[in-house]
Amino acid sequence: MANHKSALKRVRANEKKRLLNRFQHKTTRTMIKKLRLTTDQAVAVDLYKTVSSMLDKLAKRNIIHKNKAANNKSKLAKFVNGLSVAAA
Repeated sequence: MANHKSALKRVRANEKKRLLNRFQHKTTRTMIKKLRLTTDQAVAVDLYKTVSSMLDKLAKRNIIHKNKAANNKSKLAKFVNGLSVAAA
């Protein structure tokens, strides 16, 4: 266990950051699942904008890798664009 005051503070700060990162990551994953279950194209486009923004923020804060964010966004964009073809 840490002995110095500054080390104890780092432990507290790291725990707070860990919980915040975990919440943001889980929330994003939930939104991705919600988007994947959507069948209406108009709703999917709005959700895609939100999810895309969330993924960018996670990547910017190094919660997920930037390439993982890019891959997820690409797959979701393909899914959303495919909805319009299926509806027509």
